Amino acid sequence: MTPSLSRHLPDLGATEALGRRLARLLRPGDSLLLDGPLGAGKTALARALLREACGRPDMEVPSPSYTLVQFYEGRTADGTVLPIAHFDLWRLDGPGPVAELGWDEARDGVVLVEWPDRLGPLAPPDALRVGLRPGPPPADPDADATRLATLAGWADRLPAGLDGP
Repeated sequence: MTPSLSRHLPDLGATEALGRRLARLLRPGDSLLLDGPLGAGKTALARALLREACGRPDMEVPSPSYTLVQFYEGRTADGTVLPIAHFDLWRLDGPGPVAELGWDEARDGVVLVEWPDRLGPLAPPDALRVGLRPGPPPADPDADATRLATLAGWADRLPAGLDGP
């Protein structure tokens, strides 16, 4: 059993900060599987991760809900080019079409997957799994929603890699 850790994310800024921290840990061949219901913060976390990995804080990051996959050129901490494929498999009903989207080639870089349950047996066993769940509604109706993030995997990089800004 892979050990897991949980983080309370009190607002959107905390979700984005987690995405930025995860971007700094990326290595070629990594897989991040983002799981959670609609509105749990998967795309917000993915956008922050991609902006950080690409070194472009204001970069437009469209949701790949309809294109199914978007490709980016990120960089590792040492400056090595790092291809990143952001998959959103919400519209798929199983792993069949994933190969046609360039899955095998994308695995040489980083794959970031929303709705990873659609991967079935293609889900990499060494992936970092990030589960996002909505927290209780805030007392202030104008406040950001809270979330709970549960991370499992990458025991050699977590939790130390989650410390800091």
